[in-house]
Amino acid sequence: MNSILLLIILVPIIEIYLFIKIGAQIGAIITILLILSTAIIGIYYAKYEGLNTLKSGFAQLSRNESPTYEMISGAAIAFAALLLIIPGFATDMMGFLIIFPVTRKFIFSKFSKKLKPERTEKNNFIDGEFEDIESDDDKKI
Repeated sequence: MNSILLLIILVPIIEIYLFIKIGAQIGAIITILLILSTAIIGIYYAKYEGLNTLKSGFAQLSRNESPTYEMISGAAIAFAALLLIIPGFATDMMGFLIIFPVTRKFIFSKFSKKLKPERTEKNNFIDGEFEDIESDDDKKI
């Protein structure tokens, strides 16, 4: 089964299960208020972290450095904000884990190790052909 389809089916089931269990313990109104408050707090914190990431990216650009981490971090913060908007406790927990810089760096380090290609002697060069073309314009200069 496709993993995205499985995710689309499992996430609502987990959220409904958590709604029922937590709602039975603390009550329906408090559960709803808790969901709304985590969404509001999460969105404001996502805005704060997004602006910090943007500042850091501009600072790296001014130093003529590539803001690669900041671009990936900005996309992760946007995804975390989406998770925080979706009502539910599991998505809120995942969103908060992605938004906090410490856990975000930890998650990135785990994924970057899996995605890096292995460097071997074969990967250290580029094979290609070239042809030297002389034109009349080059002789005039």
